[in-house]
Amino acid sequence: MIIGIDASRAISPRPTGTEIYSQRLIQALLSIDSGHRFRLYFRSPPASDLFFGAEVRVIPFPRLWTHLRLSWEMARRPPDLLFVPAHVLPPIRPPLTLVTVHDLGYLYFPHAHPLLQRLYLDLSTRWNAYTATHVLADSEATKADLIARYRTPPDKITVAYPGYDDTLAPVRDPAAIAAVKAHYGIEGAYFLYLGTLQPRKNLARLIDAFAALRSGTLKPETYLVLAGRRGWLYADLFERVRRLGLEDRILFPGYIPEADKPALLSGALALVFPSLYEGFGLPVLEAQACGCPVICSTAASLPEVAGEGALLVDPLDVAGWAEAMGRLATDPALRADLIERGFANLRRFSWRQCARTVLSVVDALVA
Repeated sequence: MIIGIDASRAISPRPTGTEIYSQRLIQALLSIDSGHRFRLYFRSPPASDLFFGAEVRVIPFPRLWTHLRLSWEMARRPPDLLFVPAHVLPPIRPPLTLVTVHDLGYLYFPHAHPLLQRLYLDLSTRWNAYTATHVLADSEATKADLIARYRTPPDKITVAYPGYDDTLAPVRDPAAIAAVKAHYGIEGAYFLYLGTLQPRKNLARLIDAFAALRSGTLKPETYLVLAGRRGWLYADLFERVRRLGLEDRILFPGYIPEADKPALLSGALALVFPSLYEGFGLPVLEAQACGCPVICSTAASLPEVAGEGALLVDPLDVAGWAEAMGRLATDPALRADLIERGFANLRRFSWRQCARTVLSVVDALVA
């Protein structure tokens, strides 16, 4: 059987959540002796060492690649099943289709997205949920959202937890941590956020919590590092920091390369992840893998993902975030306990297990 996969999002030079999901899941699928053949579709050629054992089809096209070029490919040479892990199903497609829906956050926080983006997300996700033969959800929270908001039949949805990069590990070398801190201008202890800078991530309240904490028990040389590429309405965050007079203590280093993540996470007091909505929340697992304590929001899937390896705080509770950050900054025993709980939590997640779940769905569809 030939399984076609839209791999166009798997080779982004600066991958975020869905791109990482696409790449790692495809690699895990290829690593399993499933008896299936895989055909990967790209807009541009992938690196030669990324996807061993698959047929690679590079089909360049300037605009509307999915709707026009991938559709044309499906009409001419359809696979037995098409899997779309990080985008939308093409209008022309084979009879059997599988698609991943990562989240429905745009329905809960519409103001956190530009209007056209929100309309596109709603239409494309509705299309995916209605049209696909079967749907994968990253979490039970996303499955529940699909059932409640789009009336997707429960038996049409399978939860397949994403994995994490299992090569991540705590960096024990103080020199390596000092080097990455110096590179990003961090001269003291620090809390770290990793993710896109956009309203849904709730960073304005995190900034306010940090400001309140600095006026209390927090050491004055402590930093808040908000790392990630700039999304939508990020300029408001810079203005908030300027207004609070914290330009020298709240840093915006931009996108963090994968090579720098382990040391940056290992050296942090905690990962702070106050998002208003997440379909999964990969940075939580990345932090746990690097031995970094986690403070995260109680919203959507985050308690499901973090398990017992995090302090959970209402995303709207600024005082609660300040209190949790203060505890992590002053209680080494609590930090050590959360680190151990984080390692234990990681046993529930792997890309190989995610791939096995996907293959079990594929086998059920073709039975």
